[in-house]
Amino acid sequence: MAKEKKENRVFENETGVQGQYKNWFLDYASYVILERAVPAIEDGLKPVQRRILHAMKDMDDGRFNKVANIIGQSMQYHPHGDASIGDALVNLGQKDLLIETQGNWGDVRTGDEAAASRYIEARLSKFALEVAFNHKTTEWQLSYDGRKNEPVTLPMKFPLLLAQGADGIAVGLSTKILPHNFCELIEASIKCLRGKKFELYPDFQTAGMVDISNYNDGKRGGKVRVRAHVEELDKKTLVIRDVPYGVTTTQLMESITKANDQGKIKIKKVTDVTAADVEIQIDLAPGISPDITIDALYAFTDCEISISPNACVIVNNKPHFLTAHELLLVSTENTKALLKKELEIKLAELEDKWHYTSLEKIFFEEKIYKELEQKHATWDAVIEAIDKAFTPFKKKLKRPIEREDILKLTEKPVRRIYRLDINELNEQIKSIEAEIKQVKFDLDNLTDFSVAYFEMLLKKYGKGRERKTEIREFDTIQVKQVAIANTKLYLNRSEGFIGTGLKKDEFLCECSDYDDIIAFTRSGIMKVVKVSDKVFIGKDIIYAAVFQKNDERTTYNMIYLDGKSGVSYAKRFNVTGVTRDKEYDLTKGSEKSKVHYFTANLNGEAEVVKLILSPNCTARIKEFDFFFEELEIKGRGSMGNQVTKYPVKNVKFKEAGRSTLAGRKLWFDDKFGRLNTEEKGQYLGSFEDEKVIVFYHDGSYELTDTEMTQRFEPDKIALIEKFDPEKVITAVYLDTDKQQYNIKRFKIETTTMKTQFTFIKEGEGNRLEAVTTDPEPILEVQSGRGQTIRKAKFKVAKMVEVMGWKAVGAKLTDYNKTIEMQWEQRHREDNAQPELFG
Repeated sequence: MAKEKKENRVFENETGVQGQYKNWFLDYASYVILERAVPAIEDGLKPVQRRILHAMKDMDDGRFNKVANIIGQSMQYHPHGDASIGDALVNLGQKDLLIETQGNWGDVRTGDEAAASRYIEARLSKFALEVAFNHKTTEWQLSYDGRKNEPVTLPMKFPLLLAQGADGIAVGLSTKILPHNFCELIEASIKCLRGKKFELYPDFQTAGMVDISNYNDGKRGGKVRVRAHVEELDKKTLVIRDVPYGVTTTQLMESITKANDQGKIKIKKVTDVTAADVEIQIDLAPGISPDITIDALYAFTDCEISISPNACVIVNNKPHFLTAHELLLVSTENTKALLKKELEIKLAELEDKWHYTSLEKIFFEEKIYKELEQKHATWDAVIEAIDKAFTPFKKKLKRPIEREDILKLTEKPVRRIYRLDINELNEQIKSIEAEIKQVKFDLDNLTDFSVAYFEMLLKKYGKGRERKTEIREFDTIQVKQVAIANTKLYLNRSEGFIGTGLKKDEFLCECSDYDDIIAFTRSGIMKVVKVSDKVFIGKDIIYAAVFQKNDERTTYNMIYLDGKSGVSYAKRFNVTGVTRDKEYDLTKGSEKSKVHYFTANLNGEAEVVKLILSPNCTARIKEFDFFFEELEIKGRGSMGNQVTKYPVKNVKFKEAGRSTLAGRKLWFDDKFGRLNTEEKGQYLGSFEDEKVIVFYHDGSYELTDTEMTQRFEPDKIALIEKFDPEKVITAVYLDTDKQQYNIKRFKIETTTMKTQFTFIKEGEGNRLEAVTTDPEPILEVQSGRGQTIRKAKFKVAKMVEVMGWKAVGAKLTDYNKTIEMQWEQRHREDNAQPELFG
């Protein structure tokens, strides 16, 4: 009885709501994964895409078909509504690979939708017909209603999945495969077939820039950063020339407007003037730096986005997570296998054709057809007689003669007998034998045949499909450095509060929501806090400011009283890094310790102060000067040097001092086009108030400061260095009008900052060839090719006098495409003895 009850409970669990939910949910999840969201590895298509392409092949007659008709045809194979088919078809068409479109198909850059399906047309592209269809190599299955046959997968002879990319959200998993470049995929497939290493990186229709340093070969856990190109049109206007992948111009403008409303950037207006090409103009607010705004656009708007690839595909009816390399390897091997299958089918067809043509030749040449004129009792007797007549010739054939072969010969019309040209049959046989030989050769050399196939695809369809997205490593933008000071900070010194909500108290400074604030109290406590509405520091605040992490130049000068011993100490220190909201005691930690004197010096200045001792103390000298420059800069936790053991009445500032720090050493990072102090790139020198000079390939120069938020374009820079107004500039440039190279020497006479001045002759095609600030430059000129190379050296300082910066200069030599110029280096790489001029 107990056993029977237990069996009933099991049955109820399986058939009840819980049991049904469990089974149905798993069935539903499996269905969505396999039949809706995730592409198959064999052809890189989801079921709806495959059915659309199959329907279009059924309809294909070389002409365009209405999309509405294609949707209707596809519904014979796809058991869902017309909306899902239409969306998938438009998505395929916008990728401009398998489907040739006509009409308004929308724009992935602007987000414009396609016109209604009754207004737009499509047909399979020539590329699709070449790589995706072959009835003989396709595996077929019944459609959902059993009325039609549809392909299990298309015989795809191309890495379509990596070319188009894929997005899909299933139950419990998702897939995101980024699109790659058409030409690069074919080149990678060729390298794969030849056993060579290859690299694959995303390429987007929307162009832009991509940082692939964390791509992780498209596997889970990887990430790519995608940026739009933002250019400085002038000091008041920025222009966005493209959009990141997956972002439309509308979304981009909305993110810019939102960042402006939140005070993260300051702009006057943003205007979309996109036509054939993307163009979004941003007018800056007065006094706003274009360089900082560009960084802020990348930091706070959709001008930069992160994409996390997740390559999930269906392999043997199960989802698998693969890398881009693995996907290409599988696709390439699949293509090779399909090509082999096609060759084997072709070989079998050729051998059948050779067999029948040989039979036909013997049939007429040996006049076996006359057996048809003989009087035989039955038709079977005729067939047997013909078969017997072929007996002497069966050794020449490659396979036995079948009844169907003889029946086919007897069906030849009588008129064919009289018109037959035996020589023509011989030529046909020779041609077939040559084809068979070639097919067998291709099968024996299948790898070379596959390589030739991919090379044919590249030559035939690769034009116009070059890489659109620029691969570039992005610099890390420090949000605090580019955030606009969008809020006001207030200070209540006596009560010890700082915040943006204390509007009735003392105004301290403007700051951003991302800033930290450093504050010091009279009792010697230091604290760093986040900007907020109101935060307690400690009573009697003596100094507060925006905190710059890792700032080694801001130096704090301090004299304090140790409450326990009564001794006064002086110290100089930097604050480079702290724990937020933690209190740091800058004194010896005794009760009643207090700060006599405190200053913050942004460039390490060391002032002179006057100490006035208590008149009641026993000290003989009650007033004396103290020089901070005599102290070394140490850590914030240092005790400091003793100043006096007597009570101090007052400490007064007496005289400003000079900086005790060396100049700031700067480098130019030619990878990111940034000035830096981290020793990345070219060393420029030690700077205090000096300027930087930049020479550009277009023949202009620019004086600029050492602000590290400014951006440079490394590809446009010919020379960048510390500016010395006494240095003589030597420049060689091409004058296309006179077809000659000119040389000039001059000094910089302009003083305007951040303005480009053209110092070569203006004209279309004119460009700077070489520039240096060497006081005694020697120019090496090489011309000719191969055995006719001629080299010369020019001591420029003795040839050309110093002239004005606007001067045209003197002729150096005539223009020649083979000429190469460079300034002499210390070590020569060859033993050639150039001629010396000057």
